[in-house]
Amino acid sequence: MQEVESGSKAISWYRSPLEPKVMKALHQRSDFKAWLQTLGYLGAFCCTGGAAIYSSLHWPIGVTLLLIFMHGMLCAFHINAVHELGHGTVFKTKGLNLFFTRLISFLSWTNFEMFNTSHTRHHRYTLHQPDDLEVTLPFKIIVRHMFTYGIINRGGFYWPWREAIRVACGRFKGEWEKVLFTEGSPERKAAIHWARWMLAGHTVIILAAGFSHLWVLPLLTTFTSGYGGWLQSLANNTQHIGLQDDVSDFRLCCRTFTMNPVLQFFYWHMNFHIEHHMYAAVPCYNLGKLHRTIQADLPACPHGLAATWKEISAILKIQETDPTYEHVVPLPGGYGFQKLEAAAA
Repeated sequence: MQEVESGSKAISWYRSPLEPKVMKALHQRSDFKAWLQTLGYLGAFCCTGGAAIYSSLHWPIGVTLLLIFMHGMLCAFHINAVHELGHGTVFKTKGLNLFFTRLISFLSWTNFEMFNTSHTRHHRYTLHQPDDLEVTLPFKIIVRHMFTYGIINRGGFYWPWREAIRVACGRFKGEWEKVLFTEGSPERKAAIHWARWMLAGHTVIILAAGFSHLWVLPLLTTFTSGYGGWLQSLANNTQHIGLQDDVSDFRLCCRTFTMNPVLQFFYWHMNFHIEHHMYAAVPCYNLGKLHRTIQADLPACPHGLAATWKEISAILKIQETDPTYEHVVPLPGGYGFQKLEAAAA
């Protein structure tokens, strides 16, 4: 177990045991595997975007809109790419992690400086308030909204501009931002600097589209937050919802599920979320192997988004009448129940 200081508390995280040789192999980073993951992902991005541009010049508008929407479905997973690259574990070469973090952060309007600072705390103090305010439980999700907002999200066309302008002007709000980005801190300056770069870059894209009369270009780069996010939302919102907070076992506060390999690739393997939190330095392309290695020490996991959301929906239904309810995941050896009984005693 690893002791982590969290203000007045120390979190002793449980991690499934690994033999030293196995642990070393799982933590091994590979530029080759990283290129396959990153260029494969960006290649798909270029294919859907290129097809939409070609269609806008040669094919009917209906075909173009369909291709744009497919492109938006892919772009919604940019945040997962930024997340993995931001961990610095994808490429063995440090500079490549940083380059692609910046590239995909720009495309997705993600302030990676702010995200990385917040996410580091999320991993150290997962679901322990007030030390982790990136994810707080309980939170309610209306599944139909993930589809409706995931088709056309009007706010997604303007909120990235609004938020980038706010940060670029040095205006930070909310308890979490004020804790992480104190006045004059290097983290605050870095966040402001990157916000200004994003604003400048996307302004150039719009101007270039105007001069070239290529109206579709900003839709494929600057405004992708406004459409197509439904699939990523269904995948990403599975990670902690309905589970326990203030526990020291990632198996109780994170959710793992299996899915088809194509969607898993675009999701950057984050369906293995327990494993990612247990061993955050394991590259995303090794998480499946880690899952199989420690599977006997993990709770049973559903296969596919439909089965996963069936489980989550049952939890959310209970929480509608009992907002204090937290789902207790049955663990091998009854560890979760023993822990709860000990805490109650």
